Amino acid sequence: MARPGRGRSITALFSGPSGTGKTLSAEVLAHDLNLDLYRVDLSSTVSKYIGETEKNLRKIFDAADQGGCVLLFDEADSVFGKRGEVRDSNDRYANTQVNYLLQRLETFNGLALLTTNLESSMDVAFMRRLAFVVNFRAPQAPERERLWRGAFPAALDTSGVEFARLAAADVSGGNIRSVAMNAVFMSVARCVPLDQALVEEALHLEFRKLGRLVL
Repeated sequence: MARPGRGRSITALFSGPSGTGKTLSAEVLAHDLNLDLYRVDLSSTVSKYIGETEKNLRKIFDAADQGGCVLLFDEADSVFGKRGEVRDSNDRYANTQVNYLLQRLETFNGLALLTTNLESSMDVAFMRRLAFVVNFRAPQAPERERLWRGAFPAALDTSGVEFARLAAADVSGGNIRSVAMNAVFMSVARCVPLDQALVEEALHLEFRKLGRLVL
């Protein structure tokens, strides 16, 4: 029997580098459960005005309890980061907001998923309250090759693409999807076939976007 005041909440943290499929996995879980996925933007939920954050969170959880959905809190470390010493009223209020969110998570009758790129920055007291912590690692070369092969439309001729060579580039699944999409757009815009040179050009553009050196 559940303890009084507690819901049937299951709270899980998806931790790992950006682009490794944390949000996608949340979408797959919601689909398999035949539930809607409600993505909560914590940056727009948290307010500097006293009482407003709690009011916003109350609306979210009340609606989720009534409608039956999966709640997804992206970048949870922005709220559940390690709390330091309370130095002033602002720190005290921030801790009050976090405590309220923790309380609502515990009484929520559903599945709540949180994602973070920085598990080491998460508050220890919060981590103890999680039912599951799932670590997402960056794909290795054989996995990257499969991701490259599946990134392009099935009807597209990819005979000119060297997937094994592309797999040597240390990029995440999200980056691979972005590169593949850009390469297809470039192919259509230039009225040229998709080939290795075009995909590598799109890959170099992705490296520049990430601020990484192009080898």
